[in-house]
Formats: sequence, structure tokens, C-alpha cells
Amino acid sequence: MAQSCTTNNPPAGKEQFEITDSLLSKLIIDTVQSANNSTDLNFSAKITANEDLQASVYPMVSGIVGNVNVKIGDRVNRGQLLASINSAEMVGFDKEVISANAELKNAERALQQAEELYKGGLTSAREMEEAQNDFVIKKAELQRAKSVLKLNGGHSKGSYQITSPISGYVIEKNLNSHMQLRPDHEGVVFKVADLSSVWAVINIYESELGMLKEGDAVEVSVLSYPEKMYHGKIERIYQTIDNESKVINARVSISNKDLSLKPGMMATVKVMAKSDINLPSVNPQVVIFDENKNYVLVLDGKQKVRIQEIEIGRKTSNRSYVSKGLNAGDKVIASKQVFLFESLK
Repeated sequence: MAQSCTTNNPPAGKEQFEITDSLLSKLIIDTVQSANNSTDLNFSAKITANEDLQASVYPMVSGIVGNVNVKIGDRVNRGQLLASINSAEMVGFDKEVISANAELKNAERALQQAEELYKGGLTSAREMEEAQNDFVIKKAELQRAKSVLKLNGGHSKGSYQITSPISGYVIEKNLNSHMQLRPDHEGVVFKVADLSSVWAVINIYESELGMLKEGDAVEVSVLSYPEKMYHGKIERIYQTIDNESKVINARVSISNKDLSLKPGMMATVKVMAKSDINLPSVNPQVVIFDENKNYVLVLDGKQKVRIQEIEIGRKTSNRSYVSKGLNAGDKVIASKQVFLFESLK
């Protein structure tokens, strides 16, 4: 962001003064970067679970929640019991299995009797075939009833069991013991995620979108581990702009074998991007905005400081591209520049 101060038309380059070694040692000096068609862009981001490696669990029936066996952050295995529900609907599924099983036994006995009568010549082949068909139908009905019971997470004791569909960590839990689940409940009760790989979802402004592409290498850092750098690539740039924040999201997949990255962490993503801007660039903080013009303080080889007017061709969040007034390699003052600007007017 350009710094501003109010002056009356400062004459660029008119005054020079020799700064002392003491003052020079207290100033930050920056170098104008060359137009190498590459730039480092910094973005804010949020760590989220990899949606391709997570599962949302919904209740298949209504009822009263019994035991909830896990908490947020717990490690679970595929098929592990998460919670149980006492459900009238599940009792109905159990009843269908019991009824279908009883009908199958009756059909089996009827078939045995028909076969014996047929062998003794006391019944027709058609009657025996009807008994056989009825047995096959009743067997299929029992299988259907068992499949419905299993699909709905039930078992022969009449309770509904919620199990984990994958191995991973519980990252969301919306279920408590004795909680009543209504028939119209449509919300997620658990989310389980494999956190060995996570996403960094970054926010991109429109002015910087053209400088990025899928496949660009990135470095990700988080506040919890400032000395550690995570590496990845931009996997996808989304096609819609958020109406409120006016940003476009992109995602980076990051290996997280040590589980140091947690969903919800805020991160900084540095993208090593190719640029179509063939201009030297400086940090926006060195630019002084005054009377609708932009200036920098240039330090020459003789330790002289001068005010230099510049024209900015394009700006991003962390670079200002200079179309006139500076060359690659020029030294510019990057601290106390407003104070020095006032002194040089």
C-alpha cells in the first residue's frame, strides 16, 4: 500500500543530501526487482479437510439417541460404532425380518409335504411347482428384509447403529446422548476425515487471477509452526466469485502425514507464479503517494538520496510494477521514507 503525505508539488530529483553512516545503518534498503516474468504472490488461506477423503454420516431413522461413543478429534476405524439409536422404525424393520423368516419356514415345510405327496402320486406336478415357487419367493423376501435392516444400520436386538464408513478422525459431531431425532432430521450427525492429506483453500482477488494457473508450485506456512514450510501445487481454481468478499477460491492439496495441520487453521500461501508483466517491481510499502502522484526515495552509489517520481503500471497485493522512473537494481529506501520525503522537499 502506498504511503501518503501532504506536500505542495515536491520537485522530483531537485534536492540531494548525503546521509550519515549512522542514519544509513538504521534504514531499510530495498532493491528494485528485475522484469523476470515471475513473482511471488502471498495469499491468506484456511486449512480444511480433503473432501475426497472425508465422509458425512446421516441418520437413516428417527428415535432417541442412546450411547455416543466418540468425541471430536477421536481416531476411528471403518465400521467402528459411533452411536446407537432406539427407534420405532428399526423395530418395524426387525419385525419384517422375523415375519419373513417365519413365512419361509412355513413355505419350506409346505414344499417338503408337496414333494412327498408327489412321490406317492397323491398330488400333481403343478402343485409341487407352486410350492417350489412359493418357497423361492419367501426366501427372496427374507433376504430383502435382512438387506433393509442392514442398510439402515440395525441388528436383531432392535436398535439402530451408526458406524463410521471410513477410517480417520471425527471432525464434526452433532449428536448427544438422550437427544431426540425427528423423522424430518436432515442434518449431518458425524463427519469423519482422513487427515493424512488436507486442503489449503486460498482467496484470490480478481487483479491477481490472471497471474495464477493450476499446477503452480506453492509454499504454505501456519502460525503454529512458523519455521516449517509445507509444499504443494494449485490443484484447482474455482470458477465463481464470492459476492461478499469478491474473491475466487483455489485449493492446494498438502501431504499431512504427521497430522500437524488441523482443519480450521489459518495459513499463508506463497505462490511462485509466472507473470505476463514485463516491468521492474518494488514492494508497495516503499511508494509514497502525494498530490495524485507516486514517488520513491532512491539511494545512488554516492550515498545520495533523491526523490524520484514513478508511474505504476500494475499492482498486486505485494508488488508494484513500475512502468517509468525506476530500473532493475536501483536501491530504494524502505523505512522512514515519509520523514525523509518531507526533509527533501
